[in-house]
Amino acid sequence: MRPVQISDLLGLGVGERIRLAQAIWDSIAEVPEAVSLTEAEREELDRRLDAYYQDPGAGSSWSEAKARIRKAR
Repeated sequence: MRPVQISDLLGLGVGERIRLAQAIWDSIAEVPEAVSLTEAEREELDRRLDAYYQDPGAGSSWSEAKARIRKAR
């Protein structure tokens, strides 16, 4: 079997590339200990998780965030 080339992947249809990206992301998520974080990144994630636990309703839904982004353009 020959190695997969990026150009081969970019030649896939959009739906196939989305499924591939999801499969790759899922495979990474299966081994979170393999993803190294800096101490600053770890502290920021902990800060955000604590903020969520303190007020789970404080954030915006994806549709609200997307609307703000589109409005700002």
